[in-house]
Amino acid sequence: MIKVSVMYPHQPGARFDHDYYRDKHMPMVKARLGAACLFYTVDKGLTGGAPGQPPAYVGMCHLYADSVEGFQAAFAPHAKEILADIPNYTDLAPVMQVSEVVVGQP
Repeated sequence: MIKVSVMYPHQPGARFDHDYYRDKHMPMVKARLGAACLFYTVDKGLTGGAPGQPPAYVGMCHLYADSVEGFQAAFAPHAKEILADIPNYTDLAPVMQVSEVVVGQP
């Protein structure tokens, strides 16, 4: 199993509409990816490691798929539409990482 993480670094004064991201963007992404996306999670950054420190990321999502190839095949036909929706919820540039899930929930 793989995890595709899309993270939005915290920047003072940046705009991030968590409601839109959670209620519109991510359901649209899941709908476009179909069965290739097993499930996803959405995180809202609260704080950094020390009290009063801002979070490293203001928001992020994690999409789970069986393989990199399966995810890429499902994402590619919809990439333009998915990426074009980003300005509707943020002015931040996302950071993306693909990981192999080596330990998961039982």
